[in-house]
Amino acid sequence: MFILERKKISVVVPCFNEEESLPVFYSEIVKITEQMEYVDFEFILVDDGSTDGTLEVIKKIKNKDLRVRFICFSRNFGKEAALYAGIEMSSGDLVAIMDADMQDPPYLLPEMFEVIQNEDYDIVATRRSNRKGEPLIRSLCAKVFYKFINRISKTEIVDGARDFRLMTRQVVDAVLMMGEYNRFSKGMFSWIGFNTKWISYENTERVAGSTKWSFFKLLIYSIEGIVAFSEVPLAIASVMGIIFFLLSILMIIAIIIKTLIWKDPVSGWPSLACIMFFVSGIQLFCTGILGEYLAKTYLEVKKRPIYITKEKSE
Repeated sequence: MFILERKKISVVVPCFNEEESLPVFYSEIVKITEQMEYVDFEFILVDDGSTDGTLEVIKKIKNKDLRVRFICFSRNFGKEAALYAGIEMSSGDLVAIMDADMQDPPYLLPEMFEVIQNEDYDIVATRRSNRKGEPLIRSLCAKVFYKFINRISKTEIVDGARDFRLMTRQVVDAVLMMGEYNRFSKGMFSWIGFNTKWISYENTERVAGSTKWSFFKLLIYSIEGIVAFSEVPLAIASVMGIIFFLLSILMIIAIIIKTLIWKDPVSGWPSLACIMFFVSGIQLFCTGILGEYLAKTYLEVKKRPIYITKEKSE
């Protein structure tokens, strides 16, 4: 492979209670960097308000490797905030995003770099070809989510897409321009465009520790993604309102005709009660949709910072 000029890659790693997995990750990524002698590296470790010894581990790594930089949040702001802080802090020509749990295989990095260097791509992203090791219900829900959001959104989100990707500085600058408080990175990376190549790999399990993403957290995250990149739920609420309005008119007409003909207005109240409960549920559902969009707007208007720094390496 012919390299025109020496490049620098910033490896951004969000960390939340990764005390056990971080040393393993660092050991593996260093082996990869030793193979890529033609590239300079910096490692940006973002402590997202960990409650274990993650920060101490980061500082130990920093003391023995001058390429390591870190930022520590004042509390847990979430992975999206950690990703933003990391790429904001990066200084490389290229920026890689990776998880510390080894579910993003470091051995793919040289291949990703070659694609950026030798082909006409701005982003090299990864996706899982399977969900081996995941609970069945979680896998099914994930597939349903990707199919649903791709039907209602103009922004395509690839099924199985990971945050693990290598991006040019132009792409990073575009992401940083999106300074919104409510962030859904998978959608953002698709929304900004640029030429993207996808690399598939088999799902790998965490090297240590336990996942921080419970089913409930993933559900909330998926709702945030839908709200962030589609206005279709608002249209659905409006259409449902019109449909039930028309149905209610028909029902009123039917009741009037029935009363005039059979003169029995009392019978049928159980079914009428069920219909009332059903329609009330639909109304609450539509109100909830409006509430989600209103809540996101409320948070954006307040213009709170995406994260707050407690400590930095410089």
